[in-house]
Amino acid sequence: MYYQKTRGKFDPKSKEPFQISRSKIELYTQCPRCFYMDVRLGLSRPSTPPYTLNSAVDNLLKNEFDLLRKNGEKHELIEKYAIDAIPFSHPDLPKWRGEVTAYVGALVLDEKSNLMINGLVDDIWQDSKENLVMVDYKSTASAKTPSLDDEWKQSYKRQIEIYQWIFRKLGFAVSKTGYFVFANAKKNLPKFDGKLEFEMSILPYEGNPDWIELTLLEIRELLNSDTIPAPAHECEYCAYKQRSVQLAKALSLKK
Repeated sequence: MYYQKTRGKFDPKSKEPFQISRSKIELYTQCPRCFYMDVRLGLSRPSTPPYTLNSAVDNLLKNEFDLLRKNGEKHELIEKYAIDAIPFSHPDLPKWRGEVTAYVGALVLDEKSNLMINGLVDDIWQDSKENLVMVDYKSTASAKTPSLDDEWKQSYKRQIEIYQWIFRKLGFAVSKTGYFVFANAKKNLPKFDGKLEFEMSILPYEGNPDWIELTLLEIRELLNSDTIPAPAHECEYCAYKQRSVQLAKALSLKK
């Protein structure tokens, strides 16, 4: 069910910077209409059940890397893939992860659009040149070897690129290469025994955040407009809503 938000809506009359999350930017790239309905009108897409198992894996990985972070040691996966990096230690890391103030994370102002952009990072490493390396954890259960080639995984790439852009705006030197740590659950084990076993892998990705600032200007222009944009051609949510309205009209005519 679609629901009406009471907070977090954009007010075109306000001169204050408006905060927008990394996930809302992703929503805009998927469907400007859904984005406008959400952020300008407060009518959000139906929510999905929380991925509690994914969150549990994320927390376990964070704990594992945090143990090594204290001593400046490499994780065995970093060693296995010969990555020039160690877990980055910084007093603001809990804040950037959203552990201090939920749903805020790393926050930066884009002056041209007057939008405050925030993102919740999973992890940050640092290479020997003191460049920050953006890292995201992904959980899956696939018979295929994890890759970034699937069309729907383009959102993963944009996610890393937004993190890279945010931390450059915060004044850090950031590596072009980010990493995805994949935990792929094994599905063909002879016994379950109440345990999940994972194959761990790391995939590199060289980000290009050049699209972000132009996209933010487009977002600002859209939010200032009083015209609801057309839905994205492939948006299933808009297609469902439109079909529902058509069916409702057809049923009412039969009465």
